[in-house]
Amino acid sequence: MGRYFNPAQISLAGSVFQRAERLASEYFRLSPDTIKAHRYDVKTLAFLEEHEVRKGAFAHLCKYHYHKEEGQDKEQERGFHFYRICLQDDRILDAVERAHSFIRLSPLMLYIAAHELVHVIRFDNGETAFDLSVDEKRQEEEKVHSITRDMLQSSLNPDLKLVLDCFSGRYHIGEVFS
Repeated sequence: MGRYFNPAQISLAGSVFQRAERLASEYFRLSPDTIKAHRYDVKTLAFLEEHEVRKGAFAHLCKYHYHKEEGQDKEQERGFHFYRICLQDDRILDAVERAHSFIRLSPLMLYIAAHELVHVIRFDNGETAFDLSVDEKRQEEEKVHSITRDMLQSSLNPDLKLVLDCFSGRYHIGEVFS
């Protein structure tokens, strides 16, 4: 059993994802409706399925497909996909504790949220495919890390700068698997 976010940390994660959405909207010049059109949800470790748990990352992105059942209204969509951002609470909390209070939860969560939203936007916009080879995944992580750093520049403060500095050159914030 892993360690889980407490109610205050879950609330923090929700507000951080809202902030990351605003930053992504500004960075990618997306209207609020356009950013909301990117279908994703966020789950914490306590609510993840076994295949959504990953030991090697702070978050894991899964892609799911919904297919229309027979007999449903023909006007309704034939199907759609959505992404699930699977937060690995135990890894995130361990990183904060290991840093002996140098790294704070809020800026780390902001980086994680922004990073994962960049993936969702890039996949939905067709800028890259979800299913990539190992080498392509590594390149995509480098690209997403760079975009995330640029996107967060407008929110830079000493705590966030420390997070960016600590993870510079290490692209394991998120892991992409189907």
